[in-house]
Amino acid sequence: MPTLAITNFNIVCSVLGGFITLYGLVSYLFKEKFYLSESLISLLAGVIFSPHATNFVRPLDYTNNSQASLNAVTLYFTRLVLGVQLVLAGVQLPSRYLQKEWKSLALLVGPVMTLMWLASSLLVWGLVPGISFLQALAIGACVTPTDPVLSNSIVKGKFADKNVPPGLQKIVVAESGANDGLGYPFLFFALYLIKYTSEGGAGQHGGARTAMGLWFGETWGYTIILSVIYGATVGWIAKELLHWAEEKRFIDRESFLVFAITLALFIVGTCGMIGSDDVLACFIAGNAFTWDDWFRLETEDDALQPTIDMLLNLSIFMWFGAICPWSMFLHNSVIPIYRLIFLGILILLFRRLPVVFAFHKLIHQIEDTRQAIFVGFFGPIGVSAVFYLYISLEFLETITVDGVQREDAKQLSEIMMVVIWFLAICSIVVHGLSIPLGKLGFFLPRTLSRAFTSRSQERDEVSRVSDRARPSATGVLRERRPRRGHDRSPSSAATSTRPIYRIGGSVIHDASDVNTGATTPVELRLSRPSTPPNIAVNRTIKFPDDEPAAVVGTDRIT
Repeated sequence: MPTLAITNFNIVCSVLGGFITLYGLVSYLFKEKFYLSESLISLLAGVIFSPHATNFVRPLDYTNNSQASLNAVTLYFTRLVLGVQLVLAGVQLPSRYLQKEWKSLALLVGPVMTLMWLASSLLVWGLVPGISFLQALAIGACVTPTDPVLSNSIVKGKFADKNVPPGLQKIVVAESGANDGLGYPFLFFALYLIKYTSEGGAGQHGGARTAMGLWFGETWGYTIILSVIYGATVGWIAKELLHWAEEKRFIDRESFLVFAITLALFIVGTCGMIGSDDVLACFIAGNAFTWDDWFRLETEDDALQPTIDMLLNLSIFMWFGAICPWSMFLHNSVIPIYRLIFLGILILLFRRLPVVFAFHKLIHQIEDTRQAIFVGFFGPIGVSAVFYLYISLEFLETITVDGVQREDAKQLSEIMMVVIWFLAICSIVVHGLSIPLGKLGFFLPRTLSRAFTSRSQERDEVSRVSDRARPSATGVLRERRPRRGHDRSPSSAATSTRPIYRIGGSVIHDASDVNTGATTPVELRLSRPSTPPNIAVNRTIKFPDDEPAAVVGTDRIT
C-alpha cells in the first residue's frame, strides 16, 4: 500500500532541486540586472530552509546529532568546492600566466598577504576580550585568504565585463587561487606555537623550537612545497595524456569537457590521502594543465564547467545558511554582539584596503586609484575561511592534557567558531550587496540631476523664444518689411523685404504677398538647447551600462 516517505533524503532533494529550479528561472534578472550574487541568494535560502526557520533542512539529523561528524562533513564539502574552483581558476588563466606575472602575484601573496594577516589579527586581538595575541594570529590567518568562490562572482558577468579591465580580472583570480593554499603557513605558525609553548604552564613538551621545526618541516616542506610539485606534475601529465588521446581520437567531446573537473576530484582525493595541501595543488595543477592555452581555448565557448561551478556554489552556500551557528552570535561566553558588529566593519575596511592601496603602484594591473579601491575592498571572506576554521578545529582537538582537550584550546575553538563564521557572513552579505547599492547610490543622483536639468532647459527654451517674440524699443521685429502703403524702391524691396514668421517657422502671409508673388522665405531656425553629441532627443534615461536608448520620432543630433 502506498505510503508517504518523508525522509531526509527526499526532503533535501526536493528543497535543493526546487530552489535551484526556481532560481534558474530568474537568475539572469538577479545577476545581470540587480547584480545580486548567487552566493548571497543561496545563503538566504539556506537560512529559510534551516532549523532556524522552516526546518526542512536539518543538518544534525544527517550526522546522527554529532557535531564532530557535522564539522567533518562541512570540511570535506568545502575541500571539494575549493578544489574544483581552483582547478577552474587555473584553467581560465592565459598561457604561462604565473610565469609572466610572477612579480605582481608574489607581491600580493607575499607582503600584501602578510600585512593583511597582521592587520586582521590586531583587530581581533583588540576587540575580542580575553584572548592572547597567538590566538588572534590563528583567527586572523583564517580570514586572510581571499575567497575564490566569491571573487569569481565579482570578476565575472555583465558588471565585470563593463567595469573591470581583463588584466585586473585575471590578477584577482590568480591571487584568490594562490593565497588560498598559502594560508596554511600563517595558520600553523600560530597553532604550533599555541600547542608547544606554555599557556599558563599547560603547554605541550618541546617549546618554541619544536613548534618552529614542525612549521618549517611539515608546513612548508611537506604541505606547501610537496603540493606545488605534485600539482604541477599531475597537471602536466594530464595535459600530455589529453593531447595524446585527442590526437588519436580516443576521447569524445563530453569526456573532454569534463576532464578538468575530474582532475580536480583526483587531486583532492590523492592529496587528502597523503596529507598535503590539496587546495594549492589544485590551483597549480590547473595552471600546468593549460600551460600551452590549448584546453582553455578549446573549452572557451562551452558551458559545462560554469554550470558545474554554479551548482556547487549554490549548494555550498545553502549548506552554510543551514549550519551557520546563528544563535551563537547573540548567546556566547566570549564576545558580545556589538563587538562582533564593530569587528566586522573594521575587518571589511582595514583588513585589505589600506594594504592594497599602499602597494597598488607596484602592481601594473592596477592602473589608478579607483581600481586600487576596488581590488582592496573586494577581497571577500567565504568558503576558504570556513575551510580553515574546520582545519583549525580539527587540529585543536589534538591539543590534550591527560586525554582531555586543553582548556585554552577549547576556549579558542569557541572563539573561532563565533568570530570566523560572523566575519564570513558579513563578507557574503556586504560584498553581495555592494555592487547593487553602489550603482543605486551612484546613478540615482545622476538620474535626478538629469531630470531637473532637462526641466530647467525646457524653461530656458521657453524664455528665450518669448524674448524673441517680445516687442523691443526699436520695433516689433528687426528687418521686418515696411508697413503697407509706404513707397519702396525695387532695389530696396529685393534686399530688405523679409516676411514675418510665427513661432515655429510658418509664414504670416499678407494679401499683397499673394497678389505680387513674394519670393520663398528662408526658414528662421530657432536656437535649441545644447545637447551632447550622439545623444538622442526624447530619449529614455538609461544607465551607462544598459543598451543605448532607442530613438523615438527623431534623428540623432550630430
